[in-house]
Amino acid sequence: MRHPLKYKPAITGVGCISAAGINTGEHLVTINQKNRNAQHVPNWLFHTQKKFPVFICPQQALTETGQNLLQSFKLDIGKISIGRTAKLLFSAVAEAIEMSGLKIADLQKKRVGVAIGTTVGCAFNDENYYQAFKQGFNPPLNPVLNYLNSNLAYWLQTVIGVEGPSMVITNACASGADAIGIAASWLASDLCDIAIAGGADELSRIAYNGFIALQLYDHSPCRPFDKDRNGLNLGEGAGIVILEKENRVTEKDKIIGWLLGYGICSDAWHPTAPHPEGQGIVKAVKIAIEEAGDANLKFNLINAHGTATKANDVAETNALAVILNAQRNETPIISTKGITGHTLGAAGAIEAILTLFSLKQETTDGTVGCHEIDPSLKVKPLSEPERVKLTGKIGLSQSLAFGGGNSALIVEAN
Repeated sequence: MRHPLKYKPAITGVGCISAAGINTGEHLVTINQKNRNAQHVPNWLFHTQKKFPVFICPQQALTETGQNLLQSFKLDIGKISIGRTAKLLFSAVAEAIEMSGLKIADLQKKRVGVAIGTTVGCAFNDENYYQAFKQGFNPPLNPVLNYLNSNLAYWLQTVIGVEGPSMVITNACASGADAIGIAASWLASDLCDIAIAGGADELSRIAYNGFIALQLYDHSPCRPFDKDRNGLNLGEGAGIVILEKENRVTEKDKIIGWLLGYGICSDAWHPTAPHPEGQGIVKAVKIAIEEAGDANLKFNLINAHGTATKANDVAETNALAVILNAQRNETPIISTKGITGHTLGAAGAIEAILTLFSLKQETTDGTVGCHEIDPSLKVKPLSEPERVKLTGKIGLSQSLAFGGGNSALIVEAN
């Protein structure tokens, strides 16, 4: 049994970047306006003859806020070799630090843990280098340097100049959620005073072709929970939260919310498919509820994994029917992948942030891309045209991953 946390880790800053926007505010506008930045893969990202849509970030993955923070460390951005994933990460980190009001000089005096989730970092985008090397050429070493710098947590700690526990979590599509949960455990164990946690992933040709080969990819923009859904769309991005010990946050009004609980459980069912009844996610949510310390906890919003694949949406709604029981028709359920795409290792973190801000706004929009809910689903998520008022401040964000991984984060808005 998971014991309740002695105190709730406070969330004092967040940052996210995806096809839906280069900061949190832009994401909220995109959701409200139901914009979908789905497009064919541009040649500057990677070459493919496939015409499946993707949700991509701007070509310049490093935002102005991120550039300013890097430059404050006297780093010559043109000379340091960092990959696209690291740039997306730093863009989100810069926004989160700015929002938290923390000063770098203060961070450098504290124990700062860094937990970052990702799938493969930048390794999948080095094909040209490997091909040239195998053919006997002497290609530039930039891809090798990018790969060596793809330990995102170590790189981030080194740039910012902080010390504390450090970890990269590679647990497929649940990586970002797991990173946040692990960082919270560090705070609870007094291993650090502050934690920077979340996930980041760039798009790659190998991952893109891999999902197509698995027949999990839709030719059209994805339609989570829709009766005509036909698969997912990949996306890229980063999501970061700043966690602090609540009893050490001096300015209480800067607290955005709290992390109440985290749960993780494996299905041990299939390499790429969830258990049909979602047994793993049911257990993960129950563990998170135990950690929150309230067996009667009521969710006011659920941001489901909601990939729009046939198997995921059935398994997840089967699980939610068990989790919610008598409240299954009262709890708003959405997926935000209709505006971000599936951002892989970043998904759990981005979705936890979007859940938190919907709770703060006390309203949620329906699932973009879902126009007619699949009548076979045991619970009924909100469709795109719907918008409902939320009756409380507690939300659940859940993540399902290849290999049977299931993770749940329970957040509360301030």
